[in-house]
Amino acid sequence: MTAGEIERLQKDYLMPTYAPGLALVEGAGAHVWDADGNEYLDFVSGIAVTNIGHCHPKMIRAVQDQVETLVHVSNLFYNAKQPVLAKKLAERSGLPGAKCFFSNSGAESNEGLIKLARLWGSEHGKYEIITMRQSFHGRTLATLTATGQEKVQTGFGPLPQGFVYATFNDIDSVEEAISSKTAAVLVEALQGEGGVIPADQEFLSDLRKLCDERGILLLCDEVQSGMGRTGKWFGFQNYDVIPDAFSLAKGLGNGVPIGAIVAGEKLADIFQPGRHATTFGGTPLACAAALSVIEVIEEEELLANTQMMGAYFAEGLCELAMKYKKWIAGVRGLGLLLGLVLDVPAAPLQKKLQEKGMLAIATAGNVLRLLPPLNVTQEEIDQALKLIGEACADLHDEMAEQSPNPCVCGEGE
Repeated sequence: MTAGEIERLQKDYLMPTYAPGLALVEGAGAHVWDADGNEYLDFVSGIAVTNIGHCHPKMIRAVQDQVETLVHVSNLFYNAKQPVLAKKLAERSGLPGAKCFFSNSGAESNEGLIKLARLWGSEHGKYEIITMRQSFHGRTLATLTATGQEKVQTGFGPLPQGFVYATFNDIDSVEEAISSKTAAVLVEALQGEGGVIPADQEFLSDLRKLCDERGILLLCDEVQSGMGRTGKWFGFQNYDVIPDAFSLAKGLGNGVPIGAIVAGEKLADIFQPGRHATTFGGTPLACAAALSVIEVIEEEELLANTQMMGAYFAEGLCELAMKYKKWIAGVRGLGLLLGLVLDVPAAPLQKKLQEKGMLAIATAGNVLRLLPPLNVTQEEIDQALKLIGEACADLHDEMAEQSPNPCVCGEGE
């Protein structure tokens, strides 16, 4: 099927919730190919999903074996893969007495966290969840309300009650938002959709202390920053802070849909039969895929590779930022969740890169988000830096031609 045929079918039969620009049909490692045979260096990774790259052999074997054995039974029956996966996540979480609940997506996992916090606080009339402005927690009614961005909420009112917004990296703002109804604070260790903004060490440490002092829960959204993306299993581990519970999805299944809640001892047994459920969450197939992801990360030492390649990539991006400092503000992020922060819109740079054979994402208006797989090589990073450099040079020349003065960002030397 040609790209044109795929596009026509999409327009005729799919709701226009996205505006895709390519028809991708094949992938291997950090590379993908479109329906016309063009190759791209994939530094989107399905938006931090394919953390071990496309079509990893170990994952292929695990999924094939499971499809031939048992795909689904429902959670009315024991599932041999699910408790094994739960044990591995609990052991790596650092949460004392941790237990898991499996879902199908990040939004479901965050919805479950919200329900868990409300159920925990219901005896004392606590139901409010404090979230951060510019956060992103999902697209269900509850999670888009938890998301501190008006643009994802517009048109969906009336929104559910019980959400209060504070300012990220501002502990005073959080403290001011706490009331007698507050059950929990939900926070990302790194705001991906909000512009690749890492939490400050002092902020997360103070937030843990504040939650303990006020008798409320600290919940972490690890949907994008989890499963090794920041160089640790989970983003909060960069800060030596232990939440009461956290959510997972995206990289957990490397493309096979699966999400999870990992809850410490305070919350591990709050959900009892009949209080929360899922038909598809944690199927044998999804759990087999997730188990293969954990095996690959450990066997190939991808946490170390993420730290090393992340530092190497960030250094190269910083050099580009210095070269084009009139319109590139800098670089931020953790591990292999990096953002090139611009003083101009990022969409033109994203488009330039795609034309040159590299995929990245413009986010928060002026940030180019870069998400290579965790097993990316130095050669692939070098290739990415070369392509970004060429795209920046082209864009710089175009902006210089359009500007009446030599300073393209409107600031003097």
